[in-house]
Amino acid sequence: MDRITEKPTEEKLKPKLFSVMKNYSKGQLINDLTAGAIVAIIALPLSIALALASGVGPEQGLYTAIVAGFIVSFLGGSRVQIAGPTAAFATIVAGIVATEGMSGLVISTVMAGVIMIIMGLCRFGSLIKYIPGTITAGFTFGIAVTIVIGQVKDFLGLKFSSSPIETTDKLAEIGKSIGTLNWQALLIGLLSLAVLILWPKKLEKIPASLIAVLLCSAIVKLSGMEVSTIGDLYTISSDPPKFALPEFSFAQMKAMLPNAFTIALLASVESLLSCVVADGMIGSKHRSNMELVAQGAANVGSALFGGIPATGAIARTAANVKNGGRTPIAGMVHSVLLLVILLLLMPYASMIPMPTIAAILFIVAYNMCGWKNIRDMLKTSPKSDIAVLCITIVLTVVFDLVVAIGVGMVLASLLFMKRMADVTEAHAWVDVDDEDTDPDNILLKRIPKNTRVYEINGPMFFAASNKFRYMLDDTGIDVLVIRMRNVPAIDTSGVASLADIVKRCGRHKVNVVFSHVNEQPMHAMEKAGLVETVGRENFCSHIDTALKRAEEIESSLVKA
Repeated sequence: MDRITEKPTEEKLKPKLFSVMKNYSKGQLINDLTAGAIVAIIALPLSIALALASGVGPEQGLYTAIVAGFIVSFLGGSRVQIAGPTAAFATIVAGIVATEGMSGLVISTVMAGVIMIIMGLCRFGSLIKYIPGTITAGFTFGIAVTIVIGQVKDFLGLKFSSSPIETTDKLAEIGKSIGTLNWQALLIGLLSLAVLILWPKKLEKIPASLIAVLLCSAIVKLSGMEVSTIGDLYTISSDPPKFALPEFSFAQMKAMLPNAFTIALLASVESLLSCVVADGMIGSKHRSNMELVAQGAANVGSALFGGIPATGAIARTAANVKNGGRTPIAGMVHSVLLLVILLLLMPYASMIPMPTIAAILFIVAYNMCGWKNIRDMLKTSPKSDIAVLCITIVLTVVFDLVVAIGVGMVLASLLFMKRMADVTEAHAWVDVDDEDTDPDNILLKRIPKNTRVYEINGPMFFAASNKFRYMLDDTGIDVLVIRMRNVPAIDTSGVASLADIVKRCGRHKVNVVFSHVNEQPMHAMEKAGLVETVGRENFCSHIDTALKRAEEIESSLVKA
């Protein structure tokens, strides 16, 4: 009986909202309203803290959570994804703002959004999984380190003599300014950390970050402590998000392209990782391509309404699920409540102490760093993978994410190619193994007298191409059978190696027969003209057919 293989169903480009509303109920609406309200309370201090860490005003963090959060929930491919500003972007955004200004950030973010929309429309959602885990873990840990270093100044209440941008410069400035340490600021910072760490788990529906903000703001205000607050450093605005299209030129777009690709890649990776985590929590399956389109639209919208880059936030998404959110309505409620808070309560944000903001970001950095994952990798991974991990971390901290991801991907790709080349081999069978249970083993076949059979195992690509050139070392034969059942893929260099073997065989009057060439290698050989050169009759679907063809060739040579 023929085996029937069902073709995988192509993923829909349809927002989850439109699918889940068919069976929406009053009970689920109540759960979504509750979850949305709790997530909004969690997102409030985080959005402000992440905006400040990104070098922009506190209200711009809320703009991002409001606009991007609503768009992702409305158009996204996940039932429960919550989007907004995240720690992963803090150092990138701060660097762009410091060097290119807000206009540069807007252009970069809009371009990143367009790139993500194109990725989603081109069905690139599944390709994100090919970014090695060592690189993801490396730059995530590196970003966490840069966040911590960037917040030391406010946590200790230091007075800097300059405004360094690079992480290494910030470290140097911390060392120079350590004598300006403000003990009152440190005390507030430590108190904030204590609340964030020790807040009872039974009361987790009231976020520890909100308690830390309210408690420490009250202490600083009532005691008159000399501690910097948000209002001392920033002008607080309670204006709603307003549409503004920046002036831009082709030259600016060209200059911002590397930043745009970095934002797009990071937003894609973090959003889809968040979707995968959420799927595991609710037993659902997200639509990765639709999620990329939604994240792209969200970043365009966020930038044009005064926000910063946004992505799916794993912690806020998990909080949404834990509190009963099961549809995108919860995410939309979270955005609407944040808008209400912005309009009515934003002036009170001026009283939040900067050491408390620093403490919140310390906890964010700790939660995102994945140190347990790093520890396990250091224990179990090969030395080459550990090297890629460490190099990615160092480059993220010392230089930036663009350099780290670029170098990390190149190193990981080279290591992958080396490993594939190491497992690729071509060998001739000369001895019979009585214990072999493979009925198609060439050792169990009768090979014609003047025929040599070589079997290739593994992908044939440029890094392994030199392994096949010795096939014709034995020239005292009439037929060379090349068995390729274990060759899943071949590149141009691999085809060139086979063409070279065929050419050399022609010079020595040796006929070539191919056995069991898989679909992709066959297509590549057809395009290269190798099939016509060898002759289609010399491409056999099975080793038995190939050996029979070799017998026919030898018989014709004897008669001649």
